[in-house]
Amino acid sequence: MSDDDVKPQPLCHLDDLPLRGSKGVIHQGHSLFLVRQGEQVYLYENRCPHRGISLEWVPDQFLDNSGRLIQCATHGALFLPENGECVAGPCVGQSLRQLHCHISNGHIWLDDEQPS
Repeated sequence: MSDDDVKPQPLCHLDDLPLRGSKGVIHQGHSLFLVRQGEQVYLYENRCPHRGISLEWVPDQFLDNSGRLIQCATHGALFLPENGECVAGPCVGQSLRQLHCHISNGHIWLDDEQPS
């Protein structure tokens, strides 16, 4: 079976994400996470730019206590959900790797570009 024969799979159902929440997903062997802020959904590679480690200690917990910022559980770095920029912590000025996604038929889909 070639890659062209593989049917696209959604990352998750939109209802799997609270209005202010996050969820980790594995897509084609890559660790990613989604952040929902109301009607907006953002997708990132699950890798802190400071040390290259996963951001969460507990599954699906990528946000700080306010639910408004992405937080690295290891070093406490804080990132803006809308663009992944680090605004506090050891990697200020660096950014998470953002991927593009869209919502269709109640599911969240990775856009044509693939994680590398």
